[in-house]
Amino acid sequence: MTSNTDNPARQGKLYDSATDAFHGLADGMSVLIAGYAACGLPHKLLQALADSGVGDLTLVCQGAWPHEDGVFGINDLVATGQVGKMISPLPFHPEHGGAIKEKWEAGTLELEIVPQGVLAERLRAGGAGVGGVFIPTGAGTRFSEGKEIRQFDGRDHVLEVALKADFALLRAQAADQLGNMVYQGTGRNWNPTMAMAAAVTIAEVDQVHEPGGLDPELVITQAIFIDRLVLSGQG
Repeated sequence: MTSNTDNPARQGKLYDSATDAFHGLADGMSVLIAGYAACGLPHKLLQALADSGVGDLTLVCQGAWPHEDGVFGINDLVATGQVGKMISPLPFHPEHGGAIKEKWEAGTLELEIVPQGVLAERLRAGGAGVGGVFIPTGAGTRFSEGKEIRQFDGRDHVLEVALKADFALLRAQAADQLGNMVYQGTGRNWNPTMAMAAAVTIAEVDQVHEPGGLDPELVITQAIFIDRLVLSGQG
């Protein structure tokens, strides 16, 4: 196996293992995790992230919800103690708090609650290279405290600062070796936005095709936004 200090890419952007795909990861980094309500999570990448041993991570995700037994999820990653902060609309299920609720209540995990639409806009701004966006959501609520307020068309808008991260972890049905992505179902929720908002984007995929092997009409995220690929069956 090639070392993490060399280029471990095997075919195009396809890496030998999920572990190899994390070269460059360090303590204190921020990580975007795609998936919605436990669907479409990059389980292999989450396990490899935990196995890396890095700590003081900031996770940005929709939230940790109950998932199928035997697969490694966001709650499991938080349980390792490697996460210092989460930015999420709903970090844990109201009836299944798990490790996230326990660590938050114990004061060992910081939670930043961001309305789902606001989070999407902050990530979109980060991916587009703009500093932030003024949006009406949250105006007049606790979510606007300490933020700049301006009026547009007679309505208060809150300045939401762009959000970017060091790594983004995606889950897709298929890709080609260049990194063009095809999603299925809920995969289209967070994957496209998060792919653009990170310095390094890693996608866990079920199939990798030769260039030209995908129907271009089905490609949602273009190869320019994808840096590394890992087959879902790999370690």
